[in-house]
Amino acid sequence: MSVPSPSAAPRGRLDALDVARAAALAAMAGYHTLWDLGFLRLTPENYALTPPGRLAAHGIAGSFLLLVGIGLVLANRAGVRFGRFVGRIARIGGAAALITVATYFAFPDSYIFFGILHCIAASSLLGLPFVFAPVWLTALTAMAVLLAPTLIAHPWLDAPELYFLGLGRGRPDTNDWVPLFPWFGIVLAGIALARLGGPAALTGALARWRAHSRPARAAAFAGRHSLAFYLVHQPVLLAVLYAVVSLTGPHPRAGAASFRATYAQNCVRTGGGAESCRVAARCTEQALRREGLWGLGAPYSPEQRLTAQGLSQGCYEAAEGTAPPL
Repeated sequence: MSVPSPSAAPRGRLDALDVARAAALAAMAGYHTLWDLGFLRLTPENYALTPPGRLAAHGIAGSFLLLVGIGLVLANRAGVRFGRFVGRIARIGGAAALITVATYFAFPDSYIFFGILHCIAASSLLGLPFVFAPVWLTALTAMAVLLAPTLIAHPWLDAPELYFLGLGRGRPDTNDWVPLFPWFGIVLAGIALARLGGPAALTGALARWRAHSRPARAAAFAGRHSLAFYLVHQPVLLAVLYAVVSLTGPHPRAGAASFRATYAQNCVRTGGGAESCRVAARCTEQALRREGLWGLGAPYSPEQRLTAQGLSQGCYEAAEGTAPPL
């Protein structure tokens, strides 16, 4: 596919901002690849759900939202063109609704009801007045929104209907959750940052920079079409990786660490000793593998469940020293 030359870029756009957006897209695609590998059990664990993985996800989401705030200022500082603004919100909102519907059918227990696109659409609407508000007010509001989840608590805010706010104490079971608090604060921070840049944001070195090399032009092109890229990349990734797992099968160690951790937690919760539960978890995993009951991809039959329970009981008794090891 040929990539348009810099002269083909829409007037008023900054190549540097489009390339920055493309970098965020690349990071997002990398994170989703990691998540897909874990989801399809092609890796021992879903590393996207580990603390470093979640930290990376937060950084990627934050970069997108910061760019949203900067883009709001650059697009509207000379006056709001409501037709263009409403059209953009409609496209993003429509894409968000499409994501909700698609994930509801694909992942009914963890569908996306307020993910990154939902947050971008809502934050763009809420953030527009701050493009023209005093910078100090925008910065102060950004700080308040960022701190709100740690300062505000009330049982009413735990209602599922208010999950989009992010002020409740629980976390909903969803594959992508980017609530307004604290994430709208990142958009406001982007608005304040662009406002503080003043005229330099439109006339400075970054504003004058043009994507001349082929990789830079490709990145700028992707950044200008970030919504289409977002909607297309995940189905493509899943299709490719589904083909891979159909040929290779899951990783032989897939799910082992999470099984052991969950087993040990449940064991301790029911009165077992921490060390005995840890040993029993490893023993049970190995026993299930030996008996052909590991990774069946379907619920156990009654007979299989009884066998698995017996193996687990035997492992725990062995760990406690009340029976010989299995």
